[in-house]
Amino acid sequence: MAKVMAYDLGTGGIKASLYDECCDTPVNLFIEYDTFYPEDKRHEQRPMDWWSSVCKSTRILLDSSRTRPEEIKCLAVSGHSLVAVPMDRNGRLLTDRVPIWSDTRATGILDEFFSKVPYEHWYMTTGNGDPAECYSIIKLMWLRRHMPDIFERTEVVLGSKDFVNYMFTGEKCTDPSYASGFGIFDLGGWRYSDEFIKASGLPAGIFPEIRRSDEIIGKVTASAAEASGLKEGTPVACGGVDNSCMALGARGVGEGRVYTSLGSSSWIAVTSRKPVVDINTRPFVFAHIQEGFYTSAMSIFSAGNSFRWLREQLCRDIPKNIDPYMQMDQWASSIPAGSNGVMFNPSLAGGSPQDKSPNIRGSFMGISLGSTREDMVRAVLEGIALSLRISLDGLKKHVDTGDEILFCGGGSKSRVWRQIFSDVFNMKILKTNIDQNAASLGAAAIAARACGLWDSYEIIDSLHKAESTEYPNMENNQKYESLLEVFKDLSDALADAGDRMQLLHSKNIW
Repeated sequence: MAKVMAYDLGTGGIKASLYDECCDTPVNLFIEYDTFYPEDKRHEQRPMDWWSSVCKSTRILLDSSRTRPEEIKCLAVSGHSLVAVPMDRNGRLLTDRVPIWSDTRATGILDEFFSKVPYEHWYMTTGNGDPAECYSIIKLMWLRRHMPDIFERTEVVLGSKDFVNYMFTGEKCTDPSYASGFGIFDLGGWRYSDEFIKASGLPAGIFPEIRRSDEIIGKVTASAAEASGLKEGTPVACGGVDNSCMALGARGVGEGRVYTSLGSSSWIAVTSRKPVVDINTRPFVFAHIQEGFYTSAMSIFSAGNSFRWLREQLCRDIPKNIDPYMQMDQWASSIPAGSNGVMFNPSLAGGSPQDKSPNIRGSFMGISLGSTREDMVRAVLEGIALSLRISLDGLKKHVDTGDEILFCGGGSKSRVWRQIFSDVFNMKILKTNIDQNAASLGAAAIAARACGLWDSYEIIDSLHKAESTEYPNMENNQKYESLLEVFKDLSDALADAGDRMQLLHSKNIW
């Protein structure tokens, strides 16, 4: 049977997956790589770590599954977004480490760009709703100012998955989904915007050629075959950005398809024929893998991270022979909706665009002498759900999302948490067998279509097998509807306090 390789190049590491031609029941392998934090606001990774991890995982996966290299008919990569890897005219990598999506060092460049382009016009055209300094165009302007020797030798910049594709094939290109995170992509025109490139002062040729996500861009070279264990000549599809690959893997293409990714950070994304852009709430938008569709999302920066913080700080005494998250689930299930008056705001990593200020920080409210650890554990789960409810409401203003939402990511494993979400969202929560493999499935589907094993993405729906559906408890939902308004007021108050604390910090109070 023909097989395809899919790579999910994430922030924490690479997941290599081997799928048969039906893209069913994958064999997976995960390898971590490092993120470096040399200074405040600087988050960096080594592109060669991506490549070495791809090669290592491929060899192990082929060997452990007893798959012959010639059985692999195509491969595709899903890559984390907002990365710009500088390459010279000879195809050499110009820096050992590059800023990743969360790097915000380029804040000081914003005035230079937005003095020439009104922010609202830029956002409404690109849908780039994350902090502007995270986008590639601003990062490249920073590179030009602070590392001119590197910038002058840069012929082209590549996204994360595009760099891996280059290492496989020698081809320098990208696809619409990844290009839509460069900060210069016109969503309506499905192309780069000459206006924004001109405003940046960067040469237009520095951005790679855009090719279809499911187009074969080249074949595995002899050197790449030797490094990875794949057969020389294996076709390589262009692939896509992780958000869009996950949207594809999360039940494919269709108007109003909505899912929640519940990981370290978390977002709610909806697929639609029109991008969801709103200057007040600023959803972030990527071109979908399927031309003519978009995936629009709103996020919070600390979801699973908040729960992990709770485990590490307040639940250290859980015996090592007990799964701490299962124990915390049991504690949460023993407490009624509303956590006996305790409320938690999960902004431990700062505010997202839906918040009043990026300086907002997390907080417990309503703690009394009678409050228990169990109350606080449930409050954390509820606070994350309430924060994402605000995200969901922002998207529902523009797209009919129906009454069911698919959950994927590590947090979706918790039945207790899924029920809380169902009660907070007043929606059915669906968990399927795909779970944490949505981005991998999306990449595999791209590979299958690129090499002709599939003629459309419609089969993806049938690959999702329901494992659990949670239905809203209306009594709990009514409680959460009332608490939601308090939560919003608390968030605004925390944002105001965060601004004041930031001012004190700037005066070196501590």
